[in-house]
Amino acid sequence: MFGNGFPTSSIEDFDKADVLLLMGSNPTEAHPIIGNRMKKAAKKGMDIYVFDPRKTDITKAAKKHLPLRVGSDIALMNGMMHIIIREGWYNKEFVLRSTLNFNELKKQVEDYTPEKVQDITGVPCNDIYEAAKAYAHAEKGLIAYTLGITEHHCGVNNVFDIANLALLTGHIGREGTGIMPLRGQNNVQGAGDMGCLPNMLPGARPITDLETRKKFEAAWGVSLNPYVGKTLTGMLEKMSEGQMKGLYIIGENPILADVHQSHTKAALEQLDFLVVQDIFLTETAAMADVVLPARGWAEVEGTYTNTDRRIQRVRKAVTHPGEAKDDWQIFTELASLMGYPMHYNHSEEIWNEVRELCSHMYGGMPYERLDREYSLQYPCPSEDHPGTKTMHTEFYDESEKTAPFTPVSYTAPLEQPDDEYPFTLTTGRRYEPYNTNTQTKYYPDNLKRKQTEETVDMHPFNAGKLKVESGDWVIVRSRRGQVKVKVKVTEQVQPDLVFMSFHWAEVPTNSLTLDEYDPISGTAEYKAMCR
Repeated sequence: MFGNGFPTSSIEDFDKADVLLLMGSNPTEAHPIIGNRMKKAAKKGMDIYVFDPRKTDITKAAKKHLPLRVGSDIALMNGMMHIIIREGWYNKEFVLRSTLNFNELKKQVEDYTPEKVQDITGVPCNDIYEAAKAYAHAEKGLIAYTLGITEHHCGVNNVFDIANLALLTGHIGREGTGIMPLRGQNNVQGAGDMGCLPNMLPGARPITDLETRKKFEAAWGVSLNPYVGKTLTGMLEKMSEGQMKGLYIIGENPILADVHQSHTKAALEQLDFLVVQDIFLTETAAMADVVLPARGWAEVEGTYTNTDRRIQRVRKAVTHPGEAKDDWQIFTELASLMGYPMHYNHSEEIWNEVRELCSHMYGGMPYERLDREYSLQYPCPSEDHPGTKTMHTEFYDESEKTAPFTPVSYTAPLEQPDDEYPFTLTTGRRYEPYNTNTQTKYYPDNLKRKQTEETVDMHPFNAGKLKVESGDWVIVRSRRGQVKVKVKVTEQVQPDLVFMSFHWAEVPTNSLTLDEYDPISGTAEYKAMCR
C-alpha cells in the first residue's frame, strides 16, 4: 500500500505518541526492551489500547484491554473505522489530499456496526467505541503489531486493515505516528532487506524489475533469474511433491519452528541432499547430510538492521570455536567451488558493495560513520544525509495522491471448535527462551528463570471442568498430532482458549499446528487451531 514494507517510524516514537494501538503483540516477553519503553511512555501519559486474546503483562500498563476472539482482528478494525466515519472523526483533509479509494472503504465497513462486531469479536460495543474515539482524536497515534496479526490465513489482509486505519486518521508520516511491525528476531528486517525474500534483490528492490536486474547483473557479471521464487511454505509443498530435491538451511530450525511438524519432517526426508549451516546441532541439523559450523553473533564483524530500520555495527568480542567460519566466508568459498569466484577480505568490503548497489538506502553509511554515530536509519543515500526517522512524509505533499485504501472483509479462522476439539489453541513466545531455544537452552542451570519447561496455559474455568491443576500432566491433541505437557492454570487466557509456545523440543507444539497459509504471503496459521 505504501510502496514498501518498511516500518514507518522509530522506536523513539513510542515516547512521543499520545495513543498506541498494540495489536497481536506481547512485547514484555517477545520484545522486552521495547516493552519497557512502552511502559515508561504509559507512565508519562501515552494511552495504550491492547488488542489481544490474552491478558499479557503489558495490559497492566494499558488504558484498555480489548480481549477479542482469536482471528477476529479485521472485524474489530472495520468496526472502529465504521464508527470513525459515521461520527465524522476521520482526517478529512488528509484523506482528500493523499488517499485513494475512500468511498470503497466507506462502503466496505458500512455493515460492521458495533453490535455486529461485538458478536464476532466478543469485545463490548462501548470498548470498541472508546478505542476508535481515542485513536481518531489523538494528535499523534501509533500502531504496533507482531505475529499475532500476521500469522493467520488472512495475515496480509490484517496488515492492509492496519494501514487503512492509519490512513483514515492521518496518523502516518509524522513524528509520533505511523505503523511499527516489531520484528520477531534481531536481524529479520536486515535479512529481508538484503534479498532473503523470494521476490526481492538487496535493497528491497523487486527481482521482476528489469532496470534493477540490469544493475546487479552488470556488477556481478551474471544473468539473474527474473522469476519470483518460493516462500518457505511453498518450498515445503514442492519437497512433498518430490519437485525439490536439495535444500540449504541457514540459521533456521524448521523442525521445531514450522507448522505441522510431522509434515515438515516428512518433506525434509523427501530431499536427496540437505545442508544446514548453524552454530549448534539443532533438531534440523541432526537430519542433514552436511552440517557447516558457523560463528555466533559475538564472534563476527558486520552490521545488523533492527526493527526500526536502524543499521548498527556488531564487532567481534570473543574467539570462535574450532574451525567455525563467518557465514559470508562459507558462502564465498562455496561460490568459488561452484565456479563463480567470490573473494572478500572483510565484511566491510561486502558492506561497501551493498552501499554502492543500494545507494538509495545505504549510500551514506560507511563503517567509520556507523562507528562515530552509533547507528543510522535508512534511507540514508549520502554521507551528509542524517538518516530517516519517519517514512512517508510525502503523503502530506499535495502533488499526487499516493496512498490507496485497500478494503478487506473479515473471514473466520479456518478451524472452528467442535464437540471433539472444543478448545482453540494459540501459540507465541515466552520470555526466557529465544525462538526455538537453540541458543538459550545452554544457559547455566543456576540461572533463575520463570519457566524452564513448556506448559499448556488454561483458564481456571476449564481447569475446574477438567479437574486439573497447575503441574498436572495432560495430553493435548489436535487433528494432526499430540503432545504430553504440564498444565498452567492462569487467567491470562480466556475460557476455551489455551496457549503454548514452540521453544522446547521435548514438547513440539508445532506437531499440533495447522498447515494452512495466507495465499499472498505464504505465512502459516499459527494463531488459531482447535484442540
